[in-house]
Amino acid sequence: MTDIIHASDLTDREKRLLFWASFFSLMAAGVGFAFRVALGGKYGAELGLTEQQTGEVFGASLWPIAITMIGFSLVVDRTGYRMPMYGAFLLQAISGVGTFFADSYGMLYVCALCAGLGHGIIEAVINPICAAVYPKDKTKWLTILHAAWPAGLAGGTLLILGVDLLKDGGFSWQFHALWILLPAAAYALMYGPCKFPVDERVQAGIPYKDMLRQVGFLTAALASFLLVYEIGNQCDQLTGWTKPEGWFNVSLGIGLVIGLGFGLAVRSMGRPLFFLMCLLMIPVATAELGTDGWIRGLMEPVLDGKNIPAAMALVFSASIMLVLRVFAGGILKYFSPPGLLFVSGIFSAIGLYWLSSATGAAIFIAFVLYALGQTYYWPCVLGFTSERYPQGGALTLNTVSAIGLLSAGIIGTPILGVAFDESIHATVVAEAPALAEAATTEGGFMWMSHEKIDPAAAESYLANLPEEERTAALQVYSKSEPQGSAQASAGRNVLLYAVRFPALLMVVFGIIALYFRMRGGYKPIELDTHSA
Repeated sequence: MTDIIHASDLTDREKRLLFWASFFSLMAAGVGFAFRVALGGKYGAELGLTEQQTGEVFGASLWPIAITMIGFSLVVDRTGYRMPMYGAFLLQAISGVGTFFADSYGMLYVCALCAGLGHGIIEAVINPICAAVYPKDKTKWLTILHAAWPAGLAGGTLLILGVDLLKDGGFSWQFHALWILLPAAAYALMYGPCKFPVDERVQAGIPYKDMLRQVGFLTAALASFLLVYEIGNQCDQLTGWTKPEGWFNVSLGIGLVIGLGFGLAVRSMGRPLFFLMCLLMIPVATAELGTDGWIRGLMEPVLDGKNIPAAMALVFSASIMLVLRVFAGGILKYFSPPGLLFVSGIFSAIGLYWLSSATGAAIFIAFVLYALGQTYYWPCVLGFTSERYPQGGALTLNTVSAIGLLSAGIIGTPILGVAFDESIHATVVAEAPALAEAATTEGGFMWMSHEKIDPAAAESYLANLPEEERTAALQVYSKSEPQGSAQASAGRNVLLYAVRFPALLMVVFGIIALYFRMRGGYKPIELDTHSA
């Protein structure tokens, strides 16, 4: 084909336009994420959602990303990049406008689903484009590109908080759902004149089947299991279909069968270290996105009495992440991706552990450590994948990210929500046993079950109490401001619970870094590209 464009054909100006359009597209996804973090508690309380339901709505903006990210990775070399990005814009616009009109859990969920699908298309396009345009500095430029995520988090949160100052009582949460349209419209316009280069794998002449072999049975089985499990969960909740008993084990079996079929078709088990990186994306996503998803609720008791909105914790964290990612080039001169991931695990584990008990100025020092730790998780894993498995092209690069985002929606955010619910329930049982008896219900997560407080049942019980007893009970459990002691202690408890995820990453990434050091040091693999 004579119309194939290689990265070397682009001028510096064309590369910059393509990069910044990609930056704004990911920034739009960050703005949508910021809305659900900053206002999830508000729309959850207004619509009577449990903490787990709020987490599921939030997760719906994450786990569907895997569907479009992996799906488009398989076909984007043939479809081209332009039209998928306009499809992503349409989905993000629907998510913003639809949330504006949402009045139920179902509507919120569908709008979050559209946001997730659009986000997946964006990641499927911008990651391989960035790797193709900057083949000699992939980790550096992928890290800078992913500074768009914290830019969206900080920018979106500041818009919400800042605009609310203009009106007594602030604007409705529905109004704030529309902010995603600003960066979305910007990248839709910027992509118009852009020229899109082919993927690095295509330019190097690596066969399509060789790309599939990098994934093989192992990673295909993992991704299939996670997708089948969550799609079944959502069909069970949103339709008349009822999932069978032991759905976790059933999904695991289906995933293994699909993975086996894929592995036999491409005749490959997959690359073991790549599979390990995909597995590690589960605690990475929980440590970064899962904790960020609950950071407002987790930080409320920590910042109690300091006249600082809990949502500012996300702005603070995102601002640190933004600056450090933009200047990643200097830091990467001293660390390999596995080495930097090891250091990240140390910082985020210490930061979360300290936050669970910190007071006074120590809160902000601990929070800086937490923010430093989570800064390089995601882009360094992407950089490692693109540098060590370039034969996998868009598929390996996007599969590792997709599994992270998928697991954040399926595992990371909900598991912290479950921990939050369990902590609240334990406190209510200890301090208000009559309320616990009246409002306890059973929740389920994966193969496990747990007890939690049903907000609707609790509200009904509290409404029928005499004034004095109701006042005492509200000091223990209250969904409104000020929160009860159950919510206050839950924030600290879940921060402590979350430490286990970065601690695990610290150990495993340390072993991987040591493995490369023993083999002569970490070295990127470069493809011999040609223009044929």
